Amino acid sequence: MAEDPKPVETMKFETLEIDLKPPIAHLYLNRPDLRNALSLLSFSELPAALSALDRHPDVLVVVLSARGPHFCSGIDLSSLRSITSDTPADPGRVRESLRRRILSLQSAFSALENCRKPVLAAVDGACIGGGVDLVTACDVRYCTRTATFVVKEVDLAITADLGTLQRLPRIVGHGNAVEMALTARSVSAAEAKAMGLVSRVFDSREEMDAGVRAIAEDIGRKSPLAIIGTKAVLLKSRDVSVERGLDYVATWNSGMLLSDDLQEAVKAVIQKRKPIFAKL
Repeated sequence: MAEDPKPVETMKFETLEIDLKPPIAHLYLNRPDLRNALSLLSFSELPAALSALDRHPDVLVVVLSARGPHFCSGIDLSSLRSITSDTPADPGRVRESLRRRILSLQSAFSALENCRKPVLAAVDGACIGGGVDLVTACDVRYCTRTATFVVKEVDLAITADLGTLQRLPRIVGHGNAVEMALTARSVSAAEAKAMGLVSRVFDSREEMDAGVRAIAEDIGRKSPLAIIGTKAVLLKSRDVSVERGLDYVATWNSGMLLSDDLQEAVKAVIQKRKPIFAKL
């Protein structure tokens, strides 16, 4: 029999830090001395942390940010070398093994989308390469005015393969994504806001932390079933036709609409008070 997964309160991380302030969980990249470069361990700790937060009944919103002055400098180059250093005699087996490694790395970032709870990215300083992969997998992005975004992979002779080329065009438009990916140029916070990569730009780290916390707290006061349903339907509708998206939300609401949350929301409006919802 498989062991029960550990609660997040008992988990230990080397590359991350979690600060629980229900209904918010603050998830920090925590390698500030290396500008939060992503090691191979990062790719196993991130999905483990998100899975634990997804199960936590007191958590409704996750805020992803970073310790230190920079959000993320991309994948640690030593980790990148180790991924491509396996050289058994058969080149077919080398390539099959590399493909499985890439798929595993991709799944670590897809964990941000697969988490039922909304994930809000709060970016300060540089967000480079794998950092862009991370934030494009989040549900909403915010940044400070000193933040910069760089799709860096072409400068390292790599085709970005962890989600940026798939998710970024849906956020900023095809033309903007192509230009960012081919030039590897630095995009300022103001330009990121103009193209829709971020929803709001704050003047300082302190203002961003307070502002994103207020947004997360507001989301956390709403119906948990409505919040996770809205995320699920938005993600599903992104990848299918309008007709299929409408069919999906009809099926979702046929299962979730007749909930205690709906009754409580209606009563709260009638009684002119704030609703109180059960935990997930």
